[in-house]
Amino acid sequence: MTDFHAHLLPAIDDGSDSVETSLAMLDIWRAQGIDRVCATPHFYAERTTPERFLSRREAALQALKAAGGGGSKGPEIRCGAEVRFFDGVGAAEALPALCLEGSDLLLLEMPFTRWTDRMLGEVAEIRQRGLRPVAAHLERYLDLNPGQTIRRFLDMDVLIQCNAEFFLSRRTARRALRMLREERIHFLGSDAHNVSSRAPDLGPALDLIERKLGPAAIDRLLALERLAEAR
Repeated sequence: MTDFHAHLLPAIDDGSDSVETSLAMLDIWRAQGIDRVCATPHFYAERTTPERFLSRREAALQALKAAGGGGSKGPEIRCGAEVRFFDGVGAAEALPALCLEGSDLLLLEMPFTRWTDRMLGEVAEIRQRGLRPVAAHLERYLDLNPGQTIRRFLDMDVLIQCNAEFFLSRRTARRALRMLREERIHFLGSDAHNVSSRAPDLGPALDLIERKLGPAAIDRLLALERLAEAR
């Protein structure tokens, strides 16, 4: 199983603060049976250029690999970015370079507000370019946007990533399981930042999903992973 959203790389954003922390995070994923981790550091267009971001990401990845991360013990590390929505994102030339490596999947962090027609239009433009937006931690926006806005989002063929905490919190677990059962969640991620306050927790969420919805729910998530790889 893949963790599609994690701030694993050392000292590049507000996630892991060191190589040692990153290695400890990988140990947790390994113990949970996670095969692959998508390293998705924040990309803020107003703070840096794509070129500078990609250079820093590569340096952080190589530092982690030099210390043994991502080796034969696993989990495998794949790089991407969590791209915060910005005006003009739909036409930004650098988007393909920010996709999850080897894919056309772009992890997109939407604004924490009610989405406007203009915002949705920018997302539609990304899809029209042949890239596939993946909405990061969609559960955070559900109370900010009316149901019809979320339905418009899904109708644009945007894929949905939700965090493990959505399933693990007693307050939201029922809603999370219902959305997964209705096939409105495509990918899961831990959004892990460290080994304490925001540690990797995808394994426990998968255990809960299998217990509540049965093995078929896990099989469907694995099938979606393979579909993402095939495109």
